Amino acid sequence: MSGHSKWSTIKRQKGANDAKRGAMFTKVAREIAVAARAGGGDPDANYRLRLAMDKARSINMPADNIKRAIEKATGGGDAEQFEEIVYEGYGPGGVAVLVEAATDNRNRTAAEVRSIFTKTGGQLAGSGAVAWQFEARGLITVERDGADPDEVALAAIDAGATDVDTESDPIEIYTEPADLESVRKALDAAGVAVDEAENAMIAKQTVALDADHVRKALRMVELLEDLEDVQRVTTNVDIPEDILAEIAG
Repeated sequence: MSGHSKWSTIKRQKGANDAKRGAMFTKVAREIAVAARAGGGDPDANYRLRLAMDKARSINMPADNIKRAIEKATGGGDAEQFEEIVYEGYGPGGVAVLVEAATDNRNRTAAEVRSIFTKTGGQLAGSGAVAWQFEARGLITVERDGADPDEVALAAIDAGATDVDTESDPIEIYTEPADLESVRKALDAAGVAVDEAENAMIAKQTVALDADHVRKALRMVELLEDLEDVQRVTTNVDIPEDILAEIAG
C-alpha cells in the first residue's frame, strides 16, 4: 500500500497553484453537500461531513462556501441532490480503475467517463469487474517535517491503526473504515499533527507497467479527475519514484 497518497499530494500542490483551484472548490462543495444530505448538517453528529469540511479547509476554501454548500444540501425540497455512482473499468496496460462520482445527471456523467476511457485506451466494465481488487480503508497522513516516524507509528498502533508506512512521504496510517474517527482523535490527543484523514479505496496489490503505460494511465486519471462530476479516481498502477518526480516537476 506504500505511497498511496503521493499522487494525491502532487494533485493538491498543483491544484493550489493553478486554475484548478476553483474546480477543487466545486468538488469539495459537492462532497460536503452529499455528506450533509445523507447525515444532516451538524458536523458534530455527522463524521463524514466533518471529514469533508476538514478537506475544504485544507485547500483554503472560504467558510462562506462551506456554509452555503451545507445550507443548499439541507434546504428541503429545493435542495441540490447528487447521486453517488462508482464506475469500474480498465486503463492502459490493463490496470484496474475505480471512478467515484457525485452527479445530478447520471447520463451526462456516464457519457463523459466513457469518452475518456475510450480516448485514453481504456474500457469501461460492469459493476464488480475490478472493485474486488480494492478494499475500503481509513487513511490518515502525517507530514514528515518535524515528525518522528517511529513515534507516529507507535501512537497510531496504540490508537488502533492496522498499518503504518513510515517510509512514505507523507507518513501513511491505515485503519478500518469504522475506526478512522477514533484513531484520528487519539492521534490529535497524542500531539501528532494530522495532515488529512479520509475514507479511501486502496489497491490490494499494485501492478507494475513500463514507463510509457504508467504515463498513459496517469493521464487517464488526470482527465477523469478534471470532470466536474468525478470526486475521486483510484487505480492499482504502481507509480515509480522517477515518474512521480517528473509529474511533480
